[in-house]
Amino acid sequence: MRVVIGVDWSDQAFAAVTQTFQLYHPTDVALVHGVDLGILAHPVVAQASNVQGYDDFRNAMVDSGRQLLERAAAMVPAEVTSIRKVNEIDSPAQLILDSADNLSADLIVVGVRGRSRLSEVVLGSVSHRVLLHGSRPVLIVRGAARKVQRVLVAIEDRDDADRIAKWLTQHPFADPTELCVLHALTPIGVNDPYDALGTGTWWEGAERYADELVNSTAAKLFNPRYTVSTKVATGNPASVIEQEAKERDLVVVTSHGRKGLSRFLLGSVSHTVVHHVTCPVLVLR
Repeated sequence: MRVVIGVDWSDQAFAAVTQTFQLYHPTDVALVHGVDLGILAHPVVAQASNVQGYDDFRNAMVDSGRQLLERAAAMVPAEVTSIRKVNEIDSPAQLILDSADNLSADLIVVGVRGRSRLSEVVLGSVSHRVLLHGSRPVLIVRGAARKVQRVLVAIEDRDDADRIAKWLTQHPFADPTELCVLHALTPIGVNDPYDALGTGTWWEGAERYADELVNSTAAKLFNPRYTVSTKVATGNPASVIEQEAKERDLVVVTSHGRKGLSRFLLGSVSHTVVHHVTCPVLVLR
């Protein structure tokens, strides 16, 4: 398994390194630190602005990044056969995405500091940009690293279920894990005592579909390392997942790739979950 981990000097970044090895036994790890100098990243700008000590500042930032990567590398288990350290002057998010492409990474891991959705759109954040612009699975780590024993697997439809089942089969967790396969049925908001619209029949069909969906997904996850249960709940999917996640160590969801303003205005289940769930979230593509 090939993993790219974005690191900086924050506690969340170091937690992301630790969490990676709580979850998986990767063989190839790239630790990536983007040295973001802002407008000073361009020497021509610095020279034109008569910035004194530019070279010293630039070299100090690069050296600090080098020290950071050494510290992060010391946290990697000895059995990992390949550790790459990428320390370049670049946008951190873009460097992480480029490194993941160059490595053909199976997973990107980043820590999150908990900005609000509005501030992420206005100010940006590494985790937000990686989620928004990336095409690979991303593990978002919030708070301290934890041992993962109870995992919530949230599925919306058969495509979600197939993608998640494939990932969990190809990339099993490091330790035996309890999985709960969850599907949330969204209420249609129609109260017709005479059922003139046939909503009762439709709802019964939706319930049968939900039961079959979670049960068939659980069957695909049959594995000696997994104990699997199922649950169908009624409510807004993001809210249901947030509530169920309170008793879990990890949430697994998929992203349908909505981007830009449409994601901010319309939202998406995965994006909302990342912002409101306090445990790590694995977003699959």
